[in-house]
Amino acid sequence: MRNALNITAAKVDSALLDLPWDVPLSEWPDDQIVALPKGLSRHTVRFSRLSGRVIAIKETVDDIAHREYSVLRQLRKLEAPVVVPVAVLSGRVDKNGDPLPSVLVTRHLKYSMPYRAVFSQTLKTDTATRFIDALALLLVRLHNIGFFWGDVSLSNTLFRRDAGAFAAYLVDAETGQFFPGGLSDGNRENDLEIARINIAGELMDLASGSRLDEETDPLAISERIVSQYRQLWNEIHGTERFSADERWRIRERVQRLNDLGFDIDEMSIRTEDNGDVVRIHPKVVDGGHHRRRLIRLTGLDVEENQARRLLNDFDEFRASFSEMGMDEEQAAHQWLATRYEPIIASIPRELRGKREPAEIFHEIMEHRWYMSEKSGHNVPLMDAVRAYTRDILSGHRNEEALLAPPTESITLPINVVGSQLADDDDEDWRAKI
Repeated sequence: MRNALNITAAKVDSALLDLPWDVPLSEWPDDQIVALPKGLSRHTVRFSRLSGRVIAIKETVDDIAHREYSVLRQLRKLEAPVVVPVAVLSGRVDKNGDPLPSVLVTRHLKYSMPYRAVFSQTLKTDTATRFIDALALLLVRLHNIGFFWGDVSLSNTLFRRDAGAFAAYLVDAETGQFFPGGLSDGNRENDLEIARINIAGELMDLASGSRLDEETDPLAISERIVSQYRQLWNEIHGTERFSADERWRIRERVQRLNDLGFDIDEMSIRTEDNGDVVRIHPKVVDGGHHRRRLIRLTGLDVEENQARRLLNDFDEFRASFSEMGMDEEQAAHQWLATRYEPIIASIPRELRGKREPAEIFHEIMEHRWYMSEKSGHNVPLMDAVRAYTRDILSGHRNEEALLAPPTESITLPINVVGSQLADDDDEDWRAKI
């Protein structure tokens, strides 16, 4: 019966054929299952191993599986924060020859957490607020590239720590669609209303199970997605008018957009009222301003707030070499080799899975600041590293799914449909440390 199996993928790992596709996903044996927390889903979802990685497998209708796979690939090409699609497998039959649902396979996002798994007992107001802020930014980014989600919720989102905040990733694109000409205000408001209702329901469900802090108001938190989204959207797309002698506000607007992680493609500037008034309207590209700069300088691919934190440290480091005439690229190499990599390498191997390396670096810098403030003098960096490792990191739980190195995939010559171009840009950069 294996001959009936069809695989749609950009790049197929032959190990896919070793998984028990002739068994309903709900009945897979324990030795094929990776026990990871997952969000609520209307479908059967399981985690398994594939060539040193963890994959998420979702049973669904064949047409929907292929459509979602295509949508996720398109979102990836536009550099949207989404999970990586791996394959669609259709034509499954059980050992009796009866048909089984098709499956969508995606790569598990390392160090990510469904909202229910962030705290094992009680979700506090501050954490819930940071979730909403991350989700609002994700929704703005998706709308900015003309994508209507259609089922915005905490359950359909994964969260990664991002220098004290969270970064949100779309997991379920089943109901999403692209509008080439951009979303209408009605479509955006529809997505916002869906988000507000879903989030309120999810938080009330947590409250009913005594997993939400008693002081947290589910309705107030759910309303925040609307206000936060509109504030971000207006900052990115709004027109601003000011007096001609306040031209510094142009630079200020650019800085605010960069701080939000957005680059400006072009800025429309017009004078009005005989030149006494300046009117500006920015056209932005997708987020990732600090992340792109960090990749260009160091090759480190991290979250946006983490990138900002690392760049701040790099800029301070570079300032100490200003008299040597060292250019930015040379200084970046020096910073990476003498500061970032030695710090990460000093973390005991058994503790490195507790946080992403960039998050560890951020937390060390935060801990050093608190130690210095408490002691009244500047604490040496390696003293802070040792104290952080002993007092903070050792108490964290392990948030990495799998510590095995990535394995190169093999493209199969038969029973494969779709593009042969690989989306293989997520290799584990930590392997070089």
